[in-house]
Amino acid sequence: MKKTALFLLVPLLSLAVLTGCKGTDYEKHLSDVRSDLFAAETEDFSLTLSCITRETPYAADGVACNTLKLIEIAVKPSKSTDGSKSYRIELSGEPAVSGELSYRTVKGDYFLSQGVSAFPEGSVTVRLSDDGETTEITATSVKTEKTLSPEEALNFAVDAERELIDRMTAGSTFEGEFTVRLMRRSRNYYFVGITGKKENAALLIDAETGEVLARRVR
Repeated sequence: MKKTALFLLVPLLSLAVLTGCKGTDYEKHLSDVRSDLFAAETEDFSLTLSCITRETPYAADGVACNTLKLIEIAVKPSKSTDGSKSYRIELSGEPAVSGELSYRTVKGDYFLSQGVSAFPEGSVTVRLSDDGETTEITATSVKTEKTLSPEEALNFAVDAERELIDRMTAGSTFEGEFTVRLMRRSRNYYFVGITGKKENAALLIDAETGEVLARRVR
């Protein structure tokens, strides 16, 4: 009878152990995410609109804090400028975003960052005013049906950097934060940054396959 009871108890204990060993939710450690990128171009300027979820205030210190949704818009004139122009922008529909763009000397573009409650999807109509003239264009998302989500890209990065992640883990607590940014060159990529208290890593990941294309650790 005792043997039978012991036989039944072993699998129950094993089940309890497995149930208690839940994996770390690395998504809770995301501090800066660019989940979508919209682009448009005319003869006079190029425009990018980024959908960002970022901790505020932002600090690359290995600790992820509360985040806010932001729309960031950059307008780069085709010809070099001294920043004397004045641009005002307005999105049609939701989210409601409008305002004056500030000139960024280092990048040579005009920039606006504004908090939102939701992000646009697919495409967005943008009205850009310059010295009384208004141009209306449609900015289209660079994402396709094959594009991984930021969370999927994060999973590929964690799998690729398992040894580093383990070194950043004390007991069952991960002591680090992640940056995941959708990028567009001739194709889509994800930049994934892993920031710990002593070590950092940066990965360039194919946004469709999750393959790690480049890696830097310091």
